[in-house]
Amino acid sequence: MKKVFLLIGLIITATTFAQEKTASPKETVTGKIDDVNVEVVYCKPSAKGRKVMGALVPYGEVWRTGANEATTISFDKAVTIEGQKLAAGQYSLFTIPGENEWTIIINSDPKQWGAYKYKKEKDVLRVTVKPGKTTFTETFTIALDKIGLSLKWEETEVNVSIKKG
Repeated sequence: MKKVFLLIGLIITATTFAQEKTASPKETVTGKIDDVNVEVVYCKPSAKGRKVMGALVPYGEVWRTGANEATTISFDKAVTIEGQKLAAGQYSLFTIPGENEWTIIINSDPKQWGAYKYKKEKDVLRVTVKPGKTTFTETFTIALDKIGLSLKWEETEVNVSIKKG
């Protein structure tokens, strides 16, 4: 009888965990830019009434550009990002947000949890871009379009030019 109750308890526990929604769900974004297949995999945190830019995401510090494990970006052909060449491959995408300037970082180690073991010496590309304003965006969003990559959260939007390289 104890085994039956234990089994029922395990089933209920497993069902409960399976039904819970992840606070920062994983998202995969794919697209083509100048005939280059691009894939971005990231986790989508939400503001939930919190101040995001300059608070939850501090200015001047390396950010994993999402939640949970580091965001990855993959290219099936060489590209130029903001005019700098990058070979085809899979990379991690980090940023250093700022009020007036963001540093976009492409790092050679795509298998990282957050930015906890981030190593600057593994960076293969760093560029700076200017952030802009957008309408309020509750959930962090990465999008691809014919011009490149767009990052949006709260009232901040950052666009990164990507071209076949």
